[in-house]
Amino acid sequence: MKPFTFRQFEIQQSKNVFRVGTDGVLLGALACVDNASKVLEVGTGTGLISMMLAQKNQNAQFLGIDINEEAAHLTKLNFENSPFASRLKNIHQDFKYFESEEKFGLIVSNPPYFEASGSEKDKIARQTVELNFRQLISKSSSLLTEKGIFSVIIPVEAGNDFIQIANENHLFLVKKINIKGIENSKTKRLILEFSLNERSYEELEFTIEKSPRQYSDQYLELTKEFHVFRK
Repeated sequence: MKPFTFRQFEIQQSKNVFRVGTDGVLLGALACVDNASKVLEVGTGTGLISMMLAQKNQNAQFLGIDINEEAAHLTKLNFENSPFASRLKNIHQDFKYFESEEKFGLIVSNPPYFEASGSEKDKIARQTVELNFRQLISKSSSLLTEKGIFSVIIPVEAGNDFIQIANENHLFLVKKINIKGIENSKTKRLILEFSLNERSYEELEFTIEKSPRQYSDQYLELTKEFHVFRK
């Protein structure tokens, strides 16, 4: 599988690991990493999101974790070959059993959500078999700093349940970004940001394409420091 080239780094991909996709790019570009000194990514896949966030915050230290051994190996390769290598580490482990004495100012995840799938990589990367929402939320809430942010991208259909479970774990929704695939269509994804402390709530709208295969001005502006757009 061909590598995916960004402006400051390159992503090696594998047919057995969930490849670079729009969800990951959106979360990497939209997640708030400005005030975080330590960042944890749950389910790294290729390592894309952590590298995008490392580009945005030149001082933060990053730790990626993935239960898939091949994904963890691929992340390690991509981290080591990036210009941010000194600030990027990753481990092969089940997040349910992850322990850390230190807390994180940002925990970010593009979590599993498909209930059924035909491929082995998707059974781990895109099902709730290995790590369900409740486990992800509960564990993340225990690892956040007092002012930290927990940021995820999920299908809109899962939004209400995810928010309810977060509330049960004393996480307050502080930002919601409604993402449409194409102009004038229904919301298909949500980026949700939670905090242990209640604060002012913000809700935003985002559109990926203005017409089929034509990125919106909003998307082009958001990703201009990352994507290499070929004419």
